[in-house]
Amino acid sequence: MKKTVVALSLLALAACSTMQEAEGPPTAFRITSPGMPDSSRLPAKAAGNFAKNANCTGQNVSPALAWSNAPANTRSFAIILDDQAGRNGLGVSHAVIYGIPATTTSFAEGALGGASTNGFVPGKNLLGTHWLGPCPPKGNAPQHYVMTMIATSLAPNELQPGLTRPELLKALEGGKALRAASLTFRFWQ
Repeated sequence: MKKTVVALSLLALAACSTMQEAEGPPTAFRITSPGMPDSSRLPAKAAGNFAKNANCTGQNVSPALAWSNAPANTRSFAIILDDQAGRNGLGVSHAVIYGIPATTTSFAEGALGGASTNGFVPGKNLLGTHWLGPCPPKGNAPQHYVMTMIATSLAPNELQPGLTRPELLKALEGGKALRAASLTFRFWQ
């Protein structure tokens, strides 16, 4: 009897982990990465590529993203990617992207990490670029990278390029941020 209860409990847990992307009401605003459930490990190619940091050993390939059920008055979206454990707990802003038209519902793998800024307005992360993949020190425990998508009431071209994370968040105050959804990635090397 005990073995049956344990086996059923393990099956229930496994089912919950595979259904993670479908949690919550079906009409909720959500962001997903096709084929990568929440808390998935990013592949090595997703790591940042920055010559001045020996921990940036990848190709800076952004994950594929898709989102759905934006609020009715959404005119644009913003994306922020943060590593709260980076810089010994002081945090690292890895991506600041905004001005994504409300008609856009996805980005292909690599679309955010390249030099092209087609389809969005580039902001500035900690290094002054719009996107930098993970660069945790080798031997660290898995670090969590939280991607937040914000539905906004702003027109796609309403904000100037080059805003930092704090400047973007300030610009979204006063009811311009309509709703947010998040997705967590993990990475270690």
